[in-house]
Amino acid sequence: MTMSVGWYLRRLSRMGPQEVAGRVGDTVRRRRWRSAPPDCPSVTGARFTAVLPAGTIAAVPADAAKRLIAEADRLMDGHAEFFGVVRDDLADPDWWRDPKTGRRAPSGYAFDVPYRSEDAVGDIKQIWEPSRHQYLTQLAAAYAITGNERYAERVAEHLRSWWSANPPLRGVHWISGIELGIRLLSWVWVRRLLDGWPGAADLFEDNPVARNQIWHHQRWLAAFPSRGSSANNHVIAETAGQFAAACAFDWFPASTRWRADALRSLDRQLRGNTYGSGLNRELATEYHGLVLELGLAALAEADAAGVPVPATTRLVLLRMTDALAAVVDNRLRPPRQGDADDGHGLIVDGTGTERWASLLATGDAVFGRLDWWPQVTATDVRTPLLAALVKPTEPSVTRPASRPAHFADAGMTILRGPEEIWCRCDGGPHGFLSIAAHAHADALSVEVRHDGVDVLADPGTYCYHGQPEWRQYFRSTLGHNTLQLDGADQSVSGGPFLWTRHAQSRVLTAEDARWSAEHDGYQGSVHRRQVELTAGVQEVRIVDEVSGPRREARLAFHLGPAITADLVGNRAQLTWTRDGEDRSAVLDLPEGLSWQAHRGETEPPLGWYSAGFGRKEPATTLIGTGPTDGTESFTTVLGFRG
Repeated sequence: MTMSVGWYLRRLSRMGPQEVAGRVGDTVRRRRWRSAPPDCPSVTGARFTAVLPAGTIAAVPADAAKRLIAEADRLMDGHAEFFGVVRDDLADPDWWRDPKTGRRAPSGYAFDVPYRSEDAVGDIKQIWEPSRHQYLTQLAAAYAITGNERYAERVAEHLRSWWSANPPLRGVHWISGIELGIRLLSWVWVRRLLDGWPGAADLFEDNPVARNQIWHHQRWLAAFPSRGSSANNHVIAETAGQFAAACAFDWFPASTRWRADALRSLDRQLRGNTYGSGLNRELATEYHGLVLELGLAALAEADAAGVPVPATTRLVLLRMTDALAAVVDNRLRPPRQGDADDGHGLIVDGTGTERWASLLATGDAVFGRLDWWPQVTATDVRTPLLAALVKPTEPSVTRPASRPAHFADAGMTILRGPEEIWCRCDGGPHGFLSIAAHAHADALSVEVRHDGVDVLADPGTYCYHGQPEWRQYFRSTLGHNTLQLDGADQSVSGGPFLWTRHAQSRVLTAEDARWSAEHDGYQGSVHRRQVELTAGVQEVRIVDEVSGPRREARLAFHLGPAITADLVGNRAQLTWTRDGEDRSAVLDLPEGLSWQAHRGETEPPLGWYSAGFGRKEPATTLIGTGPTDGTESFTTVLGFRG
């Protein structure tokens, strides 16, 4: 996907004067670095002291260690999966090759590489992901637990290979700051987890190539921070990685300044990226997880290095953790809202570890759980490692006395009913900052789960680059459980990460069992929706109203991939299996619309569910079509059988 002149003009229109000036300065600096790149200063006497406290590894639960070792052994055999693409070449990876398309990214000065063009580069996410080196933190953790040097030797082999293939400012891995930031954090943990290995110092502090790479990563991040309308989760990753490296690899004349600047920026950006309620302002749940992981990792580095952290930093991370505990369903699954690309801040666990349970376990260890938090019984490796570094502190604020259900600033309400009915209602802002990069056109959409199973599902994200028709579908209004008018999205897209007009939503009612909201995304019309959990029965009632001129309506309900639907007229019989038990529900759809079931269609895309980035599977979507003249309402009733 290449960007047109029109896209650049639209993108420019979303920037303020300060951001424009900063980007002009970035352009000048890139041109100067092309002919005269900065030089790493000479370093003598470098030491690594940011080690884990004695006894930390012994605290790792046995089952979590077993999962990690199994994952490490798969990696040693060269097997891995990134975004749905299974690879068997990770024993000796080609750092610039995309296995999905077979294309290899061009070489040359980093800022000349057309990384958005799949024709020229391949799928950039497939190329970037292994070079975050999070699989190397898994191998290093396997060494720390087992003492088996073959894991450490593979880590060393791959780092030396990567450093040789990717000299500073050359090639595709020196383009995006989030990649550099996460990679630095991985290197900090690799060095920490390899501390007992005799070759660790020769690989890092005594290795001029490693020092050169670490310095250039930090110098790059200091020079090219994400700015203005782009200061979302990317800037958190940049500052967290910069801060971690400046704490653990404090070998350079600029380390003290980099550390102070990064900490100041991290505190400011965490506050800017987070609502007072604790939810992430991007309203994209997976980025809430990414930012929380990055923030906790940075906090661990600060405490390990004895660097004082602003109270506001801990407060934001505490609120984010409490908010996560509040919104998960009974199976500890959070909402599927907005973009998701499977991004993690720090990976030291094996396949099968529950991400959100792990985050809540870390939150418990760092901040202490509240009585209303859901119980976490799953184990992980990361929690004891981070908890060993973070210094416990008493929160200086009053935390919620009961489980919050309505997050007014984020416009999110969670309705909970009998028999583990969980329903998310969306009446919040379209997204974060002027471009709302990771937003979907999903105003007034709902998600409904029964005992953790997606019944009315948010279909997910699937892709970012290279497949514009799929990117458009998964972020469209029709791709969500809400109402579309005249075939248009509620908000206007200007590109794959750019919205030029944002629908404005307003919550009207938010009670224990009832919610209502409206939005103005359809110019000249207002869509209003009410959702109610009916007392005494297992029933979700949804009422849609449209005020304004006569228009053509399409009401969409996307079913989860586990749901089988038998649609007859305006009634759908839903069946599925949970833990070996047959479950069922009846979906009574508005009679005033003509209903059809769609599944796995491609021209155009309709009837799909993406469980993770790069993966999709057919799922049933029910679409009701008909006119609305502002006088009728559409009532949908989802009833669960006992």
